[in-house]
Amino acid sequence: MLSQILVDVAMGRKPADLVIRNGQWVCVQTGEFIPATDIAISLGRIAFIGENAAHTIGMDTQVIEAEGRFLVPGLLDAHMHVESGMVTLTEFVRAVAPHGTTGMFIDPHEIANIFGLKGVKLMVDEATLQPVHVWVQMPSCVPSAPGLETPGVSIEPADVAEAMGWPGIIGLGEMMNSPGVFMTDDKMHSEMRTTRDAGKVIGGHYASLDLGLPFHGYAAGGPEDNHEGTRLEDAIARARQGMKVMVRYGSAWHDVAEQIKAVTIHGLDARHFLLCTDDSHAATLAFEGHMDRTVRHAIDEGVPPMQVIQMATLNTAIHFGVSRDVGMLAPGRFADVLIVDDLDHFKARTVIAQGEVIGSEGQLCIPLAHHYIPAWATRSVHLPKKLSAQDFILKTPVPNGGMVSVNVIGIIENQAPTRHLKLLMPVVAGEIRSSLSAEHPSDVAKIAVIDRHQGTGKVQIALVSGFDFTEKCAIASTVAHDCHHLLVVGTDEDCMALAANRLAEIGGGQVVIRDGEIIGEVQLPIAGLMSDERVDIVARKVASVLNGFRACGCTIKNPNMQLSLLALVVIPELRVSDKGLVDVVRQKIIPLIED
Repeated sequence: MLSQILVDVAMGRKPADLVIRNGQWVCVQTGEFIPATDIAISLGRIAFIGENAAHTIGMDTQVIEAEGRFLVPGLLDAHMHVESGMVTLTEFVRAVAPHGTTGMFIDPHEIANIFGLKGVKLMVDEATLQPVHVWVQMPSCVPSAPGLETPGVSIEPADVAEAMGWPGIIGLGEMMNSPGVFMTDDKMHSEMRTTRDAGKVIGGHYASLDLGLPFHGYAAGGPEDNHEGTRLEDAIARARQGMKVMVRYGSAWHDVAEQIKAVTIHGLDARHFLLCTDDSHAATLAFEGHMDRTVRHAIDEGVPPMQVIQMATLNTAIHFGVSRDVGMLAPGRFADVLIVDDLDHFKARTVIAQGEVIGSEGQLCIPLAHHYIPAWATRSVHLPKKLSAQDFILKTPVPNGGMVSVNVIGIIENQAPTRHLKLLMPVVAGEIRSSLSAEHPSDVAKIAVIDRHQGTGKVQIALVSGFDFTEKCAIASTVAHDCHHLLVVGTDEDCMALAANRLAEIGGGQVVIRDGEIIGEVQLPIAGLMSDERVDIVARKVASVLNGFRACGCTIKNPNMQLSLLALVVIPELRVSDKGLVDVVRQKIIPLIED
């Protein structure tokens, strides 16, 4: 029995498999830094942690000298989507594990929007093959906003009930349909009741700025955490209502600086704050890091290192009910240990997961199991015909030379919300054109959502401001949260058609067209969301897309991520879906052109 073996090792009756000697224990459970600490590990778990583990060392015991460095629990990402990394789960692990992420709570609602329950099962099965802990949250809202968008499939309460019995399912994924919660929608409450009855965690997603009765109704409905806050008052309100505040720092969503003031300035109890990344693309993972990057950022924002590490380890483990296994360095827990030189400039020198050294100096030390991808998962982009420039013409009956009032999506850099802009646009030959036309020099591009699930070829056109394009260009993406139709933004209709047709040809991805030529591309054949290549290769291709944006004049950070959320109809204020322009605040489709 495991417990008896751990006791025997702790007592010196049996030798340990691995001993780490002379480290400074970052004891997150007490908030202490304890010098001259040894850790004895057996069967992947900690048997002994204390001043001297010499009694556990045998002839075959592997010994690692920490030489006074910090011993830190493996980092846990409280909420994330593997698909946003544009790689398979295995390749995501290849990228993040050597940097100290030893546990992830993933919500595969991206692939669920394409393939439904079988897509979720594909991710659950791959999770079991990983050398780190991967817990899966069953997606809750597919579609995220019924009536405002059309996914490839739908997730029903019966699907949630089935998944709650699968090994590896930790809870319910983010409850994005907040109106469904506070308006007591039967489907949403059935899913939450099923999760609660299974003793699992209900993930939250409340993105509205309204902290009045809808927010209180949402809190009463049962979601237990929230990662969509962007303001100080959001963090305070969620903590007071008993939600865990997931403070997000991904590729494009930089929400730590404002919300963490609830701890650093207002003195709220840091135990109720968790760190997460939500969405990180492959270039960020390969070139900047994952949870270690988030930890460094939170420390830079003035949070003491101990509190930051607690937010990335113990707090998360307690929230999800797995602190008996992970989240701290203590007997009986998995031996997920990071050896770190300097907490203020947090980087893992050595990564041990489940008792095995898996990373050293940022490099993976072990082979990863290959996971088979079925053929059905690579057939998801269905266009009935090639698109042409005519499909992206925006006509209006207003006479030539007139002006029209239009509703325009306004990007907010490094945040998920958008602004609802109302702009006057000139009419040229019966059309509304992009800002590159001489008649209208301001920053306005066209954006189109093209059905790729049902094969209807339907094209829905809107306008967006914030990319600051200066060239004749277009960028297309099948990563378009959450329904993941084919999304195209551009200043030239011919380029938009070329970009959309290119993604149909390669089975999905992201592509940048400038003056009719491809200048950046990443192929994502798995569900149109993920590559079947190694993460380092994907990272270089993602970098080509980012460079392509810049070559088109765009200067904002991570514009590919900003683009991917412009169809996410559950985050205010204005979005576009296959059904039209969506006023998220009012939960209704509105006309592009105002009367």
